[in-house]
Amino acid sequence: MSQPPPPPYRDWGSGSGSGTPNPAADSPMSASSPYAADEKKYGTVTTTSSSSSSASDLSEASSYSDLKQNPFLDPVVAEHWRKVYDEADYECRGAFDPTVTWTEEEEKAIVRKVDFRACAWAMVMFFALQVDRGNLAQALADNMLDDLGLNTNDYNYGNVIFLVSFLCAELPSQLLSKKLGPDRWIPIQIVLWSVVAISQCSLNGRGSFFATRCLLGLIEGGFIPDIVLWLSYFYTSRELPIRLSYFWTTLSSTSIITSLMAFGLLRMRGINGWAGWQWMFLVEGLITLCIGLASFFMMPASAVQTKTWFRPNGWFTDREVSIVVNRVLRDDPSKGDMHNREAITPKRLWETLKDYDLWPLYAIGLVAYIPHTPPSYYLTLTLRKLGFSPFNTTLLVIPSSVVHIITLLLLTRLSDMLQERTFVAMLQSIWTLPCILALKFWPGLIDNQWGTYALMSVLLSYPYCHAILVAWTSKNANNVGARTVSAALYNMSVQLGNVIANFIYLDYDKPYYRDGNTKLVVINLLAIGVFLGTKAYYVWRNKQKDKVWNALTEEQKVEYIKTTKVQGSRRLDFRFSH
Repeated sequence: MSQPPPPPYRDWGSGSGSGTPNPAADSPMSASSPYAADEKKYGTVTTTSSSSSSASDLSEASSYSDLKQNPFLDPVVAEHWRKVYDEADYECRGAFDPTVTWTEEEEKAIVRKVDFRACAWAMVMFFALQVDRGNLAQALADNMLDDLGLNTNDYNYGNVIFLVSFLCAELPSQLLSKKLGPDRWIPIQIVLWSVVAISQCSLNGRGSFFATRCLLGLIEGGFIPDIVLWLSYFYTSRELPIRLSYFWTTLSSTSIITSLMAFGLLRMRGINGWAGWQWMFLVEGLITLCIGLASFFMMPASAVQTKTWFRPNGWFTDREVSIVVNRVLRDDPSKGDMHNREAITPKRLWETLKDYDLWPLYAIGLVAYIPHTPPSYYLTLTLRKLGFSPFNTTLLVIPSSVVHIITLLLLTRLSDMLQERTFVAMLQSIWTLPCILALKFWPGLIDNQWGTYALMSVLLSYPYCHAILVAWTSKNANNVGARTVSAALYNMSVQLGNVIANFIYLDYDKPYYRDGNTKLVVINLLAIGVFLGTKAYYVWRNKQKDKVWNALTEEQKVEYIKTTKVQGSRRLDFRFSH
């Protein structure tokens, strides 16, 4: 059986990497496409063209699979994007080569090198973030609230101040990062917040507690989208969720490490007249400071900028640079439409803000993480109420953190294996629902010490879908500028959800928090509904685009691709991932 003729144009921004088919859900192919019958044999068709003639006069030797791996084999496509890269002054444009080829072994070796150089250090930097924003829970185990004359409502206010400050800093931080470059701004952030983290050892009351919470939030806000932007320079859209899952394992890994550190540091209570939590803030802040200083030397601006006076050989050989750059561009040509130190213009910012097609993902970020947040914030306080000592409390949080790492990795792998985002990510909400129902209706809550601990541990072992959502938002933005802003907006929605979560468990409702758990059940059900609504919305939007695109003639499609000024997800030849 002969192959179908190669389509001249692919779905911009929906590339799947070298030789890897896209999920069927991402395909803009209509049900009436002549390629539908061959999809099983040739992989998911990502073209919107159904004509048997190529307007760009592709060589007949170019196979369909070759074009899927390298859309730049089409000279019209190559010329279009070369012009885009030149006009954008894209820093890697000199390495752009539509004809370069490489072996699978070479690509695997490159990915391993990028994992070791970029992803591993990103995890170290995330450790620095999580140490300084998450060690408050360990401090509570050492009676910090009593030492400072605070109650649980003050603790809630402190968390809200941090989260609101974090939320307000997200977008400005992203804009600053895009102008300076994440390789410069991220190390500056880490050094600045480490100074504030160290200063917490001198807390003396409500005012200083609130002030440090505010400063930490303002400086740390935007860090995560900044890191995601930097990693996207080195990874394809299919590889990024897996790397982000490694990245977010640091969340639980840090909890384990800091719990073990706290077990020792909190025993220093009384030394030099300090409480154990004061020593903990000092030591962990100094560790973060060292990571921040090292980051100035560990983060290159791009694949073509790894050689410096302190790294004379760089990360890659010239051939490896070519492979790194071209494999990313063939996966998503839009990654080269801005310079990595180019500021976001007000017009581009406004275009992204009003892009309603990304709002369903922001809605998921708003509600999906609320159900488990209050129980996690109050875990150490709950364990103390159950009668566990401060030192045992710091150790008892470790099992749920270990399982959380495993379920996070399994969830992301499952999404990659099934090439499905919505239903796999929704498993987080399905996991937490029965646990929240048990918190609401189980009569043994709090009164049954080990039963309550087991229930809380199962709840907090939930499979975290954040890595999937972050990569999903990045993919559907389909533009470097839009990706920068949308990452910040998504993270702002998550932080807004965290703010809401801090008003679920209130002082009047303790220790059982019956009213609070009723609210969590409702929000959990709402989250499942939002996931399902998002799936339906993107299926509908892709069908809409199919109808308009398929109504165009082949010449009109060529002209659109060559002349359109529309960017990002609004392009007619782009299909939403779901």
